[in-house]
Order: sequence, then structure tokens, then C-alpha cells
Amino acid sequence: MTVQILLLLAGLALIVYGADFLVDGASSVARKVGISEFVIGLTIVGMGTSAPEMVVSFIGAIQGKADVAVGNIVGSNIFNTLLILGLSAMILPMSRSNIRRDIPINIGVVLLLILLGMKATIGYGAENGLTRLDGGILLAAFIIYIWSCFKFDKKEDSEGSSDKEIGTAKAILLIIGGLAGLIIGGRLFVDSATTLATMLGVSEKFVAITILAGGTSLPELATCVVAAAKKKGQLALGNIIGSNIFNILLILGGSALINPLSFADLDYVDIGVLLLSSLMILASYFFFRKKVIDRGDGAIMFLIWGAYMAYLFINL
Repeated sequence: MTVQILLLLAGLALIVYGADFLVDGASSVARKVGISEFVIGLTIVGMGTSAPEMVVSFIGAIQGKADVAVGNIVGSNIFNTLLILGLSAMILPMSRSNIRRDIPINIGVVLLLILLGMKATIGYGAENGLTRLDGGILLAAFIIYIWSCFKFDKKEDSEGSSDKEIGTAKAILLIIGGLAGLIIGGRLFVDSATTLATMLGVSEKFVAITILAGGTSLPELATCVVAAAKKKGQLALGNIIGSNIFNILLILGGSALINPLSFADLDYVDIGVLLLSSLMILASYFFFRKKVIDRGDGAIMFLIWGAYMAYLFINL
């Protein structure tokens, strides 16, 4: 067991550092072509910090471990919104002038996942899960979303950046090195986590929603907390919304193309908390205080996350 724990930590370290290198390199390249801070967070940083989830879920799909692929994404999106965004909002209240478009898209993506993945529950399929056709639909939606982000970018809303400029050659090396770290680390992380689950007698779903989801969301946690501390609320909020949308459209879509994914081990609470987490951003932004996610909203998100974690452990 000691060896598996060491491999798990080694894989996690490669994932975190790989994502960090990837984000630095990709963000540097993006700034050179004049992309706004919010869209960098929504796309480049969002995709970069979602790379660990992508590696873990793709490997899980290749190995036929649907619980790992699906549970990792569901758990990561819950972790991203309720814990990471909650903590970030407690550090720095967040606002964004054109978030009216992005928050509904985030909710719509979750509803699309429920519609496609919960066929048997809704009543138009034999079993719950994503087919390859469903994966293609999610990927097509991802392409449209990325196009719209750049098409309607408001560059004047950028908060600017005080980060040291990175040369193009170094940025490319960071991107390549980051991808290598993510791939190798992701393989180690998935293999060791599932082996530990077997040894401890717990389900792969539980490991995916807790250990894997929390571990692969560490890049988002670090990025958002640092961004909030540096008063870059747009980058932090864009990172969370972008990561959540990428997780569903790109990662689950791509995973389903690799190998159809079953949702058999997800229950109503898992799906309900996923939907609630996306609705919490809408409620916080539009109803509790217009155009602001404040510290009180962040505290509520954090408490909901704590209650969900308690539910998982009670039903272990």
C-alpha cells in the first residue's frame, strides 16, 4: 500500500506541475495576440487547468473504467464551483459585466449532460450513460462554444497582467513539458488510485468523486486562489466556468467517443448537487447581490460542498 500511495503522490505532483507549466506557456502565447483576461481564464487557463481531468478521464475511458471517467468530471465540477469558487469569493468578491451569457451556458451544458446521460431515468433509453453519438454532440457544442468565446470577447474588460513576459520559445517548451507531465502523471494517478480503492474495498466511483476529483482540481484551486489574492477576479471566475464547461463538453465528450460511458453508479444526489452547483452561481450573481458573487455566497457554497462530502462518507 505504501508503494501505491507514493505513486499516487508522484502522479499528482506531475499533474499539478504539468498543468502549471501548460497554463504559463499557453497564457503567455495568448497575451501576445491580445486576448482579454476573462477569455484567457475561460479558455486557455480553463482548458489548461482542466488538462488533469482530461488525462485522468481519457485514461479511465481507454481502460474501460467508466466510474473513473464520469465520477472524476462530476466530482471535479462540484469541487470547482462549491469549494474553489466559494473560497475564492471569500477572498475577493467577483463581478463580470458580460457574465449574463456565460452563466446560462454553464447551466445549459449541465442540463445537456443530464439529458444525454440520464436516458433511462428520463424515460427514452434502456440505460443511463453517454454513447459515442452523445460524445459527438458534446464535442460539437464545445467547438461552437470556443468560437463564440473569441467572437464576442470584450477586450476592454481585461484587468491586465503584471506577470513577467515569457519568450515564445520558452512558452512552447513549457507547453510541451506540461503536457508530458500531465500524461505521465495522469497514468500514475489513475492506476494507483484504482489499486488503492480495490485494496481498501471502496468503489471506484467514491475514489473518482473524492480523491481523483480533488487531486485533479488542485490546478484550479491554486490558480483561482492566487488570482483572487492578486485581485484578478475575472481570471478566477472565468477559469471555473471555463473548466466546468470544458470538463463536460470536451472531456466527457471525448471520453464517450473513446468508449461509451455508463452512468449506472451515479445517484440522484450526485446529479442533483452537480446541477445545484451551477445554479448557485446564477443565484449568487443575479439574485443575492446583482452582478456580484460576494463572501456570503462563497461561504454558502463552501457549506454545501462540506455537506455533500459528509453524505459521501456516510454512504461509503
